[in-house]
Amino acid sequence: MVAAILAEWAAIDGWLYLVFATLATSFVCATFVGAMLEQTGGEWSAPLDDVFIHFDYARSTARGYPFQWSEGNGYSSGNTSLSYPFVLSFGYWVGFRKQLLMAWAVLVACLSIILFFVATARLVAPAGRWAKYAVPPVVLALGALDWSLFSGMENAFHLGVWALSVLALERLVDARESARFFGPAALLGLANAFLVLTRPESVVCVATFAVSAAVLHRSRGLVRATGTLLLAGVPAVIALGLQSAANRAYTGEWSQAGAIAKLAIHHPYMSSADKWDDWVFHLKYVIFRMTEHHFADAKYWGYLVPAAALVALVRPALRWRAATLWIQVLGWWAVVALNGQVRWQNERYAMSGTAWLLVLAAMGLATLVSGFGDTLRGRIGWGVRLAVAGLATTLWWHHQRPNFRDQVWFFARASRNIRDQHVVAGRYLRDMEAKRVLVGDAGALLYASDLPGLDIIGLGGYKDYPFARATKYGLGGALELIERMPDEDRPDVMAIYPSWWGDLPLFGTYQKEFPVFGNVICGGAAKVIYRSDWSPMDRVGLPKTLAEGERVVGSVDAGDLMSERPAEFVHPKPGGYLVWRVLPSPADPKRDLFDAGRILAPGLSEEMTIDLPTSGGRLVARTVASKPAALRVRLNGQELGLMRVEPGPTWQEPSLDLPVNLPPRGRLTVEAEEGEWIDYHLWTVQ
Repeated sequence: MVAAILAEWAAIDGWLYLVFATLATSFVCATFVGAMLEQTGGEWSAPLDDVFIHFDYARSTARGYPFQWSEGNGYSSGNTSLSYPFVLSFGYWVGFRKQLLMAWAVLVACLSIILFFVATARLVAPAGRWAKYAVPPVVLALGALDWSLFSGMENAFHLGVWALSVLALERLVDARESARFFGPAALLGLANAFLVLTRPESVVCVATFAVSAAVLHRSRGLVRATGTLLLAGVPAVIALGLQSAANRAYTGEWSQAGAIAKLAIHHPYMSSADKWDDWVFHLKYVIFRMTEHHFADAKYWGYLVPAAALVALVRPALRWRAATLWIQVLGWWAVVALNGQVRWQNERYAMSGTAWLLVLAAMGLATLVSGFGDTLRGRIGWGVRLAVAGLATTLWWHHQRPNFRDQVWFFARASRNIRDQHVVAGRYLRDMEAKRVLVGDAGALLYASDLPGLDIIGLGGYKDYPFARATKYGLGGALELIERMPDEDRPDVMAIYPSWWGDLPLFGTYQKEFPVFGNVICGGAAKVIYRSDWSPMDRVGLPKTLAEGERVVGSVDAGDLMSERPAEFVHPKPGGYLVWRVLPSPADPKRDLFDAGRILAPGLSEEMTIDLPTSGGRLVARTVASKPAALRVRLNGQELGLMRVEPGPTWQEPSLDLPVNLPPRGRLTVEAEEGEWIDYHLWTVQ
């Protein structure tokens, strides 16, 4: 019987490992989800409001509106993971509705993690058939990683898709000595394309997989290596190119809205040096946050993880695989450090790299305890290595166990916070029968209310309005876009954290607030609901001091990105800071009027292209000043004169006469010469 088992052990071992990985995953999942359900009284929730952004996109997809956050808003690039909402939408379509969609997300997470363990078993196989059994307990022992994996975000699904690339790579490695490499290489290319559509930061993984495959095939000639590289890498490049082209066609931006909103490289006010410093700061943060916080409850013990991971490079049979993983760990952390939000949400953005590092640690442990030895000296050495591995594992778990316990509690309490504030507020919005809801953090509010929405941060998207970039400049930029919206599309309700948005409540009337107690995750102590009042906004966009018989020829509304874009508007850098005001109209002091504009400090200038009156007219500016200021105006390099403004309590619209015989369009330069000038609007009138 023993002989029969040994003869069939390869098949038994495969199934046994699958059962082991499934049980380990299910146990940890039940620990986290069970704690969550206990805190919420049996109601499904999620520890992050961002989970419900995926749910919003998934529901729209299931209803026939793919790539839309809110049905009817049009294409949105705000969901960075293109593939994950489609997987969630299948669950919604088959019956996992409302908050039960979280149960489907957890099921997808479990299946993805199991697939991840199947793939990593291939990576550690050179250390011995038994080595793969070290991977699930090492990976799942990190509470912070489990928090992200079972949160409902795409972290677990991303690791599952990454596993497909690993399996395709291993198949390509097996084909090194075969003349038929085209199929395996193409399969790797398709898996890599799927990978970058799941998380665009995966370009690091794609590059590593493609180069590794090419290097491993170099012995068959340069043509073979080059073909392997192209087949493995080009599909991912095409996928990203098509995505960027769609973004450009439907939103006017090549980049995704999430990248514009979150990455320092898109920050309009930071210099190159500032952006570099920001990246260095966040990279250091990620490294030390993992090693000195998440990996252990006491400083320095967390360094046992990277130390074990380095051991994986010692064994020749594991070396290229370990090197591939190390490159991806460091590359992933370097890329996510571009994201200013990497410090939030329990560092979930860094967790894919962390999972790969833990796989490396399991490889290192397997390296230490493998090789029993044929001599006494070899066996003594093995015993020493076994003792070191056992001691290191015991010490690490001793210092990880308190963190694991805390992460379980954090998961449950955060899920309760989201339910108590966002979900409950969303149900209230549904009962209000609002037309459209303005939110400052897309997610559960819209999912629970099932109402049309406007995400002022820009992750939701509304037609081709550039909310993500506008809000990056400041709230005034977003308000300018709301002013542009048709009256019937403007949100009639706002659900916001007032502390996030300054004077935005000026445009609303208080209705109700939803506090959260014992808050560990929500962005504010209370979510506040307002009835909107956009009456100070002026969609006409004409000067209020327009004389009888005059007509507007050209207009550039500073701070309105949709007006600045066709004018090829250039603001000073650094500078161009955006502010907004609601002040009495110069034509009717009893009527309030909104406008946003850009600050011009003395000596700074703006440039724009504007239509001109060919037979003479005026240049009219809208501004307001607390001290006397003057603006020097040049047209196509020729000076036209100074425009002055005195302090006053209302909007002011000074003007400057324009000469006759002007071209129909010209390049206008305005420079603050005396005092600080704020450019809110410029018109040419005839």
